[in-house]
Amino acid sequence: MDTAPGADTKLLDYNGWLFWHEASEERRKAQLDRQAAIAELSGGSIGARSFISELAMVHPAGFRMGDDCYIAAHAYVTGTFHAGDHCTVNPFTVVRGTVTMGDGVRIGAHTSILGFNHSMEPDRPVHRQPVTERGITIGDDVWIGSNVVIVDGVTVGSHAVIGAGSVVTRDVPAWAVVAGNPARLLRDRRGTSHGAAHALAGLAARAREQVAEIVGRSWEPGAIASDGTPAGRYVNAPGDPPTLRAHADAVELAYLLSDAPPGQLPRQEHVRRLRRNQDPATGLTPLLDAAGLSGPAPAGFDDDTAHYHVLSLGYALDLLGSRFEHPIRAVGRMSPADLAAALDGRPWRDGGWAAGAGVDTLGTALMWNLRHSPESPATRTDLDVLFGRLLARCRRDSGMWSPSRASDGLLQAVNGYYRAVRGSFAQFGLPVPHPERVIDTVLTHAADGRHFGPGRTTACNVLDVAHPLWLARQQTRHRAGETTAWATRQVDAIIEQWVDGQGFPFAHPPLSGPHHRDHRPGLQGTEMWLATLWYVADLLGVAESLGYRPRGVHRPEPALDVHPA
Repeated sequence: MDTAPGADTKLLDYNGWLFWHEASEERRKAQLDRQAAIAELSGGSIGARSFISELAMVHPAGFRMGDDCYIAAHAYVTGTFHAGDHCTVNPFTVVRGTVTMGDGVRIGAHTSILGFNHSMEPDRPVHRQPVTERGITIGDDVWIGSNVVIVDGVTVGSHAVIGAGSVVTRDVPAWAVVAGNPARLLRDRRGTSHGAAHALAGLAARAREQVAEIVGRSWEPGAIASDGTPAGRYVNAPGDPPTLRAHADAVELAYLLSDAPPGQLPRQEHVRRLRRNQDPATGLTPLLDAAGLSGPAPAGFDDDTAHYHVLSLGYALDLLGSRFEHPIRAVGRMSPADLAAALDGRPWRDGGWAAGAGVDTLGTALMWNLRHSPESPATRTDLDVLFGRLLARCRRDSGMWSPSRASDGLLQAVNGYYRAVRGSFAQFGLPVPHPERVIDTVLTHAADGRHFGPGRTTACNVLDVAHPLWLARQQTRHRAGETTAWATRQVDAIIEQWVDGQGFPFAHPPLSGPHHRDHRPGLQGTEMWLATLWYVADLLGVAESLGYRPRGVHRPEPALDVHPA
């Protein structure tokens, strides 16, 4: 074949996979010469058995293509193009800007992958605007249908499928099947949990669209100061008193869903307000009083009213690119013996949650202090005391630090476990002790109807199950099927509590009877439930469908890695 000009010759330009089987020696030599010229022009490389049609316009600044690839007739490829093995660019496809692809990427005809853009400021014509370029990244084993448009800045995860005619403006999760304009998640390609993935993607899209409204309803405006700064304050929900916790939750929500600070204040004003009440002597930040003013300075670590501010304000400041002005001296000035006494003095037997909350504060204070003074030998010695005491106290039969109680079963033990492990093993990136027993205990607790169901389920209770299961899952697949079944049941139960324009209530309301303040949507409930949904989704392997990842108090990554280099 291919010994004479005409239709058969052109057939190979449109069907590149046939070229090295059917092309004449003359065309093979011409093809290798063409590839050498492109490689020389771009300083790149082209793998074995790859083909670039003579009818394609290929004029790259940078070019690398692996083995067994082809670029078919009338494709238009410019910019920086890197592709792995077994990639295909079909007829009339446009690939421009910076585009990086893995192995096995198949691109349908008439598709445009545009890894660059123009700005469009109103002060000049569009043709005079500067070009911007973030680039497009496409993973392995991706099928992109015909007539798709992928815009600059998008990442397409491995094993994804993009339906014909789609306009892709947001990242596509791994294994996702998406379609539409704009492209939306249809299902998970693996066929598992695809219903959950679709529901989660829909909820996340609504949350992103409504986050400004949700945060805005919890802003109580005040008079404008002489410098033009608004004098308002954040509340958890309309009608509540202002709190610093609400301000921190507003910051976390805004960054979670829009990667920007809340719009009510400039970033530096958020920072100033979250830092200004810190007591220099203790490093603790008191609660606000009824008038919204700073309360009396805490006397020391034993004053637990200020404990949660170590977490909430610290992580909000971290998201804002700042930190506490002062170290947490109430913890930093403890000797190793003092720290051991503080840990031993927690109410482990009768108050598991309070014990765990204290550990969370101690661990987080040590973490912020290490951020202030990374080489401090005293703080690192304190970490040895913290983890030594926790390992010694951990119960081998349950993986918990507190026992079950007749009055409420494992509620205090599990909720306290979450707080303690969040501020210690999770926050510092260390494996938890007895992970199989942790899973056994937490699943037993999750089946206790006294704490879960209409009028009983709270954000704390579900997060305190989801996070320990997720953390232990990083070390073991023990009872994986039961963990997956539990996570599957949570998705719809959580999503159905969403109130458009208001977010999530902290507690699920009862089917009948009176409601109380926790049943109203607010910043705390919204932030906690969205974080919980991420852990639930990741247990199901579909966290990518949410398009967000917790970054503050509830982040899955360690805040400080203490592993030796």
